[in-house]
Amino acid sequence: MRIAVLSPAAWRTPPEKYGPWEQIASNTAEGLVERGLDVTLFATGDSITKGQLEYICKKPYSGNETMDPKVWECLHISHLMEKSDSFDIIHNHYDFLPLTYSRLIPTPMVTTIHGFSSPRIIPVYKKYNSTGYYVSVSNSDRSPELEYIATVYNGIRTGEFSFQPDHGKYLLFFGRIHPEKGTYESIRIAKETGMQLIISGLIQDHVYFNVKVKPWLNDRDIIYVGNSGPAERNKLLVNAYALLHPVNFDEPFGLSVAESMFCGTPVIAFRRGSMPELIDDGKTGFLVQSVNEAAEKTREIKNLSRVYCHQWAKERFTMDKMVADYLQVYETILSK
Repeated sequence: MRIAVLSPAAWRTPPEKYGPWEQIASNTAEGLVERGLDVTLFATGDSITKGQLEYICKKPYSGNETMDPKVWECLHISHLMEKSDSFDIIHNHYDFLPLTYSRLIPTPMVTTIHGFSSPRIIPVYKKYNSTGYYVSVSNSDRSPELEYIATVYNGIRTGEFSFQPDHGKYLLFFGRIHPEKGTYESIRIAKETGMQLIISGLIQDHVYFNVKVKPWLNDRDIIYVGNSGPAERNKLLVNAYALLHPVNFDEPFGLSVAESMFCGTPVIAFRRGSMPELIDDGKTGFLVQSVNEAAEKTREIKNLSRVYCHQWAKERFTMDKMVADYLQVYETILSK
């Protein structure tokens, strides 16, 4: 089986720091290679893979003002499409635009929908629903207007994370600094509990950061450590008392939630989106409705088993599990 994995070109694959779609594209490609499959990763030229690498963008376009994102997005996607007849299947991790090529090529395409940035993009998915194959990353993120071939949970590279059986002493916010991710709510939770909060993540909304987050930073109880890479991420997650995830939107998955539980660290999250699928409420963390309830549940974290958190994540959210599920999807498609 010859497989093309299409990753975005916004960041390197795998990302040096932020880049969840690139991370899952990388985990998919590397997991398939480990199983002996013929894999070509379409990503940026600085990407790292044990498979074959194809690229048109030498470097990622995010953060590079000399590159027009739309231009390089089109060049990147068309580069794969012009080589499509070399593959048995294409695995698209790059949203809806590649679908517009799908009826012009002979190779079947499976698209992992990593979430809907807006309801306005659904008409593209609807147009190609009858000829494409869609995978959701959680059951909660499925659109009633679309048909899906499977739900496949995102899988983490277990070798990048450690397990810690003992509870840490600080609360952690790990994710984009953006209103929908709940950075400010995490600060309020920490203030109510009197615990130290460490914040790590890409500042995606600078106005929000300057108004809602920066005034609270003091290097004592509310600390911002920047956008952390893999080594720093593992250290932060494994030594935390709990991960705070008070999201203000229906999050499709939440990679940091799976990573945290794999390290043994429980998660306190707002009951939105995929959180009830990821978290075993009362056992690997708590699903709450408000800042006050989150603060109250923080006191109960010490009663949870970090061993159980680790086992829960290990059984559901590993790269091996994800790749096995995707192979079933590929085989189903090719059998048709």
